[in-house]
Amino acid sequence: MQPEIISKYFTLTQEQQRQMDSLGELYTEWNAKINVISRKDIDELYVRHALHSLAIAKVCSFAPGARVVDIGCGGGFPTIPLAILFPEVEFTAVDSIGKKITVVREVASALGLKNVTPINARIEAVKGEFDYVVSRAVTDLKTLKGWALPKLRSGQRGTLPNGMLILKGGNLTEEIADARLRCDIHNISDLFEEEFFETKQVIYAKR
Repeated sequence: MQPEIISKYFTLTQEQQRQMDSLGELYTEWNAKINVISRKDIDELYVRHALHSLAIAKVCSFAPGARVVDIGCGGGFPTIPLAILFPEVEFTAVDSIGKKITVVREVASALGLKNVTPINARIEAVKGEFDYVVSRAVTDLKTLKGWALPKLRSGQRGTLPNGMLILKGGNLTEEIADARLRCDIHNISDLFEEEFFETKQVIYAKR
């Protein structure tokens, strides 16, 4: 576990550092009860999950008061690291699997995060509109676009116009074409130097 990897790329307050430092112990404890992270990845939590999630923040900085929804949040990535980094932004973490939402709720509570709302539901059942949709490899871009667009409102509540910020990996040429998605591709290897990110991207598509 290397929580200091986060402060290599981000300037954190003392409270944010405390919260980041706590992620390793909390997820190790919860993963022993409810397996939400692969066993081989838990030792690489800070690079493969926390820092990976925060690549979104290098592409778009959310403004205070922005509303962000994480579709298929799993155990809380990218929601939890982003919520630590942006304490004045409202995050809604949505997943249809109850045990994953339990982990998100308990981790957010233990960290003292007041800006995370976990919801056990399919995204179609979630009411309200959001400024940004975030997600990490939950489904193909065409399906995700169909889920996300009805939830997005127009405007700009960050350094980019409202839209989708999706963490993906590999060659996405066909997937982007199939989704008929006009998007910007940000290679995470341009943002972080760790070898893990060589084939990872942040896909941004405005509303």
